[in-house]
Amino acid sequence: MSDNELGTFLRTRREATSPAEVGLPVGPRRRTPGLRRSELATLAGISVEYLTRLEQGRDRNPSTQVLGALGDGLRLPVTDRMLLRRLAKENGADKVFCTAAAATLTRTVRPTVRALLDRLEPAPAVLINWIGDIMDHTSAYERYARPLGVLDGSPPNMLRYLFTDERARAVYPGWDRLADEQVAHLRHETSLHEPHAAALADEMTVTAGAAFADRLAAVPSLPARTGTDLVEHPEAGRLRLSFETLALPDDGQRLVVHLPADEATATALDRLNGRKPGALRAVSG
Repeated sequence: MSDNELGTFLRTRREATSPAEVGLPVGPRRRTPGLRRSELATLAGISVEYLTRLEQGRDRNPSTQVLGALGDGLRLPVTDRMLLRRLAKENGADKVFCTAAAATLTRTVRPTVRALLDRLEPAPAVLINWIGDIMDHTSAYERYARPLGVLDGSPPNMLRYLFTDERARAVYPGWDRLADEQVAHLRHETSLHEPHAAALADEMTVTAGAAFADRLAAVPSLPARTGTDLVEHPEAGRLRLSFETLALPDDGQRLVVHLPADEATATALDRLNGRKPGALRAVSG
């Protein structure tokens, strides 16, 4: 984990933002497609020297006004502005924890959430806390995930499975993207200074090696909340599963619901669940 994530975030976003995106002319002698420090400083109304200190980690306590001005200058979307604010708090001198999840690791499932899972049958749906522990799931998820090895841990944990179970790379042809997203969930949903998250990060750095450590050290990114995964299922064959992620911020949990992305997947899941075809319908994008 870098000790200057705020500075690294600002630098990489600056270098990834073209002058045209912020309304500046593109000169013929420009050596990089990104913004120069002087250009971002002008857009944000701060000095080049101060921006340099922020990027180099020599100043870790920018004001809310400066963060807002930098967000405006970089044309950041709301989600990236939230991440910028979070990094500023986490990397400041007082290292203020800025998520509710960082205060308490919730290992219980509210009755209303359990009832919601019941009503999601026969869709494979899973409840995960912010360090990747699987808290609860539908019976359809049990039948889908058990043959993959996802539920073998005690407790089962998505990060441990994905990075340390050799079956995971065979199951998920898009393993690299999934690995990126699981680390992004850990980085975005809590502070790595929080004891449970820090212990898991230390453990995974040892057990998973560079595949995990390099992702943890990279510039934080926001996890995808929706998308489609390709799964090579040992019993059901190839599946295309669309997913939606519903955040439960008061509990530090997220509910991930999987739905078939095509008719072949719908039929395969119905067969896996012991249901007649038609119980699940394909979701078209």
